[in-house]
Amino acid sequence: MASANKKRRVTILQRIEYSVIRSILAMIHAMPYRLRIRAMGRVMQHVIAPVAGYSKRVRENLELVAPEIPADKRKEMVGRTANNIGRTLAELFSPNEFAPLARTVELTGPGVAAIDAARDAGQPVIFVSGHFGNYDVIRSALIARGLDVGGLYRRMNNPLFHEYYLNNISTIGTPLFQRGRQGLGQMLRHLKKGGSLAALIDVRAGNGEPLRFFGHRAWTAVSMAEMAVKYNALLVPCFAVRQADGISFEAIIEAPIPVGTPSEMTQAYNDILENHVRENMEQWFWFHRRWKDVPHREAAE
Repeated sequence: MASANKKRRVTILQRIEYSVIRSILAMIHAMPYRLRIRAMGRVMQHVIAPVAGYSKRVRENLELVAPEIPADKRKEMVGRTANNIGRTLAELFSPNEFAPLARTVELTGPGVAAIDAARDAGQPVIFVSGHFGNYDVIRSALIARGLDVGGLYRRMNNPLFHEYYLNNISTIGTPLFQRGRQGLGQMLRHLKKGGSLAALIDVRAGNGEPLRFFGHRAWTAVSMAEMAVKYNALLVPCFAVRQADGISFEAIIEAPIPVGTPSEMTQAYNDILENHVRENMEQWFWFHRRWKDVPHREAAE
């Protein structure tokens, strides 16, 4: 217990970090919602991403997996990627305005009838998405459609910011399950009673498997597919695509992935995600270290 308390102790640096973040968000929140979203997009594109090194990482990832794109187009995509990330952050930290809008987004795609049938039959559904567009649009729209969707989240390193973050994403929808042993138990009980789960599985997972993504090996977690097989849940890819106005979204529910081995099912998800990213390259969060090689034994990040 003493060890756990020590881990939660707030350092001076964390207090400073939290104060800076809250100050920036306070200035952004003084603006009307639509202006706020545009402003945060520009701040991320022209200030935060270049200074923090995100722009460099996006450029390197694009050079690795899409070398056929001309240099001038890649440079443009780097800026647009950062802009989408900034807009997404502003939306997530504006839940009182964002959540009502997200709940009105119509679900489209070949999987809508399947998830409605699962809802009516009490069959669990595991929705798998990625850091693309704004992923929480889907969760909000599914909850509004009557599905009991729990979200999976990772604890932030800064305890002060974590509480602020958790309060904001809770406004968008609950229940929420923290990655870890306790959260896993809660999540499994939720699935067993017919609830559904929304998870992002497009980041590097050293304890996953080296599946293909954009023609390169990318360590990918197969745990969602494993749970889908074990608990007779549908595994359904879903994506929220930001529209040309920068504010509205199209929410796409893909057909459930056919049951197979967890590796086969997760590879199918990777392929579907790649297709969506290729159609809207600037909407995926390219700053992740997605293709960095890691030992199989390394814990997922």
